[in-house]
Amino acid sequence: MKLSTSQAGAPAGARPPSVKATCHSGGSMVSAGPDAAVVALVGAPNTGKSTLFNALTGSRVTMGNWPGTTVEVSRGVWHSDGAPCSCCGEAECSCEGCSCYAGRIDFTLVDLPGAYSLDPESPDEALTRELLLEGPSQERPDVCVLLTDASRLSQSLFLAAQVREHPTRLVIALTMLDIAGKQGIDLDLAALATLTGVPVVALDPRRRTGLPELSEAVREALRLPVPTPREPLYLDENDEWALDNDRFNWVAAAVEAATVTPGRDGGTRSDRIDRWVTAPVIGPLIFLAVMWVVFQITTTVAAPMQDGLDALISGPVSDGTKALLAAVGWGGGWFEALIVDGLIAGVGALLTFVPLMALMFVLLALLEDSGYMARAAVVTDRVMRAIGLPGRAFIPLIVGYGCNVPAVSATRVLPVAGQRILTALLVPFTACTARLAVFVMVGVAFFGSGAGTVVFAMYVASVLVVIGVGLILRHTLWRGQKVEPLVIDLPPYQVPTLRLTASVTWVRLKGFLQTATGIIVVTVAAVWLLQSVPVRGDGGFADTPVEDSAYGVAAQAITPVFAPAGFAKWQTTSALVVGFVAKEAVISSWAQTYALDEPEEGEAGPLGDRIVADFTESSGGHPVPAALAFLVFMMSYTACMATVATQWREIGPKWTLFGVAMQLVVAWSLAVLVFQIGRLFW
Repeated sequence: MKLSTSQAGAPAGARPPSVKATCHSGGSMVSAGPDAAVVALVGAPNTGKSTLFNALTGSRVTMGNWPGTTVEVSRGVWHSDGAPCSCCGEAECSCEGCSCYAGRIDFTLVDLPGAYSLDPESPDEALTRELLLEGPSQERPDVCVLLTDASRLSQSLFLAAQVREHPTRLVIALTMLDIAGKQGIDLDLAALATLTGVPVVALDPRRRTGLPELSEAVREALRLPVPTPREPLYLDENDEWALDNDRFNWVAAAVEAATVTPGRDGGTRSDRIDRWVTAPVIGPLIFLAVMWVVFQITTTVAAPMQDGLDALISGPVSDGTKALLAAVGWGGGWFEALIVDGLIAGVGALLTFVPLMALMFVLLALLEDSGYMARAAVVTDRVMRAIGLPGRAFIPLIVGYGCNVPAVSATRVLPVAGQRILTALLVPFTACTARLAVFVMVGVAFFGSGAGTVVFAMYVASVLVVIGVGLILRHTLWRGQKVEPLVIDLPPYQVPTLRLTASVTWVRLKGFLQTATGIIVVTVAAVWLLQSVPVRGDGGFADTPVEDSAYGVAAQAITPVFAPAGFAKWQTTSALVVGFVAKEAVISSWAQTYALDEPEEGEAGPLGDRIVADFTESSGGHPVPAALAFLVFMMSYTACMATVATQWREIGPKWTLFGVAMQLVVAWSLAVLVFQIGRLFW
């Protein structure tokens, strides 16, 4: 570890940085520089590790696969501001030979995957062990910050016992002290530091308190030599039982020394709430009610903001762009059509749904920060085991309702390869937020004020499809899959904080916009080009009816396949093809094809009216079942290209291609079934 000369108070004799793909060099991932010390955050899930990482790094973060693995790791820059020099009292110390670490120092901060112990049961835990223990000493993190739940000290310190058996600079960061206080638990941090032999600091990542103390502890750890490893009483490494017994004894001694007040007997408030929230019958009903409220709020509260954005884009933005192009002599031609009718109309159709998606992200962040999402895993455990998956498989699946891409990546938390493959095949059946925009538009056009209930029904249907397909695969290709009981550490209920909710929402929304906007721009330009190339008729480039263009002719060729589903119109078929690139591009494709603006929330609008008319014609006078069939197909057909690429990386080409084919067959079959049955009643 070596600090650059621009960092005041750098210690002398620091070791040189590694140049290999280790904690000290993450490829293209964000780093404070090759000379910066590397600080790794380790700890079990639900101890505040990711929250602390976001608090320390802010926006200076990137996600990427660790070199040589498929495990994604967060890496960022921590601008650590130190206290004034104890010698001269200056913020920027200039004392000769002083090692007070005054002034700002940039650390490279790495958020390692959550781990309960260093005995790996998944690729994530294997990477954590490898980076902490198995590489050469000069390639390991310079300091490990171990986050420890103060309300469950005995459970959290087992990992500390394992780390202390190796030459590693360690800082214990106690979190959840407010929860411990409510439980009547009072801890002596100094006693805990004495017994463990490492610095102990108290902090609250959610409220960003204790961060200066953590900075000082890390700087002090870097100033001192690497501590001598703790030697277990049982030195036979092959006797795992004896080693674990020694670790438990060490943990028990540490907890006894640190605990001033052991807490009250009896259940906590979280325990009392969980008797209802995780109950076999009431728990699932509460879960469904919570999800219904989320989607009802999402589809109603965002309406005024959507109306304002739609009016802004279709009015002043489009008119101003036309006037600007005319002023520079580029108005009235194909270039104006590309910019106004193509890019602005297409991207604008996506942007009008940004308030809706932002509201969805806010609500999901509130549920996560409150601790409810972990209870949802308990509620769904019985269903997960029925389809041959552990309860932990719920986590990737619930992530899929935000975005399928990170959901497929999240399957690596599962310990068995077969479980990872099965879960990755089921993730595309979860209705991501990109599909939400299409659900809302079609729901408003066909069902008016009942759109919120229709959207909720689509998500319930998505859950049923995941279960149904999972059961089929479980009893065919995965007949021998073992079912494991759910083991999960439920975090205590907490009141969500505004800062954390806003931070999580912004990160997710920004990531969605960065990905979606680029895809939309490319897709819109490609669609416009295909719609401008004449294939039949007498039209010229950018002056031909859409149905006579390369885009229209290709769509018409595959449209008859959807006749049994009731939406055999080439305008709809072409939108679904574009949706394979990105689901949010379906609306943009419709807007371009019909050359109409997107409808406002709560109204059919010109585009909605045109879609209803086409569905009425293609369904033989049964537009409602045809619309439901389209929504079911949209819900379950092949995921976007980014998801397919992620599947290719995680589970290989054979299973990825199998999944694509399976999703198309399931989506078409369900759409036909819904229409053929629905037309008997509507």
